[in-house]
Amino acid sequence: MKQQITDFFKILQDDICQKIEAADGKGKFRQDLWERDGGGGGRTRIIEGQHIEKGGVNFSAVQGALPEKIAKALNLEEGNFYATGVSIVLHPKSPMVPIIHMNVRYFEVETKNDEPQTWWFGGGIDLTPHYVVEEDAQFFHRHLKSVCDQHHKDYFPKFKTWADDYFYVRHRKETRGVGGIFFDRLSGQDGFSKEQRFDFVKDVGEAFCPIYTYLLKKNKNLEFGEEEKKWQYLRRGRYVEFNLVWDKGTKFGLDTDGRTESILMSLPPTVQWVYDHQTKPGSREEKTLQLLKKGIDWT
Repeated sequence: MKQQITDFFKILQDDICQKIEAADGKGKFRQDLWERDGGGGGRTRIIEGQHIEKGGVNFSAVQGALPEKIAKALNLEEGNFYATGVSIVLHPKSPMVPIIHMNVRYFEVETKNDEPQTWWFGGGIDLTPHYVVEEDAQFFHRHLKSVCDQHHKDYFPKFKTWADDYFYVRHRKETRGVGGIFFDRLSGQDGFSKEQRFDFVKDVGEAFCPIYTYLLKKNKNLEFGEEEKKWQYLRRGRYVEFNLVWDKGTKFGLDTDGRTESILMSLPPTVQWVYDHQTKPGSREEKTLQLLKKGIDWT
């Protein structure tokens, strides 16, 4: 089944790239094929278009000896691992269009001494608007709830809370955006089969394009000025802070000697940090900050 999962992720990458190119209308993905010294490799695809300033849709399938640091972090014995998945981050030119991230992945460690195989799925999808638009946040969460509800009634509330907790910039005491869903270590526990978990992950992956192409089309032609661009650069700074300080995927990639350029493709092209920046009372910027908190029911 490992090959079946890997093949699906390759097809998912192809499909998403084609649809994002069509939605952008101008940009084309550049592909870099790479190999990992310890085993495996991937396909990094980067786009710079008329609406997507910088975006990446990456596929990887890596294998080899599990590093001691990772084994301890995952509470696993050292052995040979296999990890594959697709990771996406899109940074739009317009501050009126949100940043989006998705990751779907599979991980396994070879069995030893006839013990049951260690495997799990992980991933999630979250939205980071520069300006929080409640209507868009509701559309996003309702779409994800519909996907989750097809598989288990507990999935959405559980994974939505998990996203609120995970995509949290602790040193700023604010969420990275309006959240979404996040899940990890979905294995055969609680009576689920590998096929059932895989079916869920496939549906999450295939939800990406309908969600983002809708939000891009809805917001890409809205007017904005210099003040909105400055705010966009500040919000991108928060995105960078989370990815470099807290994101486990970034740490896993670097600790397993992954390709640095592919791992850090999630970072935006232009960012600003302003010392002790304060928003104006009653402004859209202030309202956005007020909505960057855990526990909001967007459905």
